[in-house]
Amino acid sequence: MDQVVRVTQDVLDDAVGRAVEAAVAAPECGAVVTFRGVVRDDDGGRDVTSLDYEAHPDATAVLEKVCQAVAAETGLRVAATHRYGHLEVGDVALVAAASAGHRKEAFEACSLLVERIKAEVPIWKKQQFTDGESEWVGL
Repeated sequence: MDQVVRVTQDVLDDAVGRAVEAAVAAPECGAVVTFRGVVRDDDGGRDVTSLDYEAHPDATAVLEKVCQAVAAETGLRVAATHRYGHLEVGDVALVAAASAGHRKEAFEACSLLVERIKAEVPIWKKQQFTDGESEWVGL
């Protein structure tokens, strides 16, 4: 799982999504919930052209701690990979997954994991708008 739980400049394609899912899969888990955070073309009614993510050098270590904490709190298997750098509309910025015996617990754990990642992992994004303006989010 060490290679899966990371912050990277690599494109988060379907192979990465499958690797994150495989990291949480287990024979006793009948539910695997995967979340893919995708760059959208608007925010608050403003047209977005792209995002630039900046990551602190310790971001992977913090992501690992967040995954460990959510796993400990829920008793479930979780994993995530977050991308940084320049992303265009449609690019995947985050892949997170959780598995459980049943879907409700897996959905709840995946949601908790994503919220914790957004709140705790030192990654910031700069949104580029079609009017030429930009805005930092998460500072």
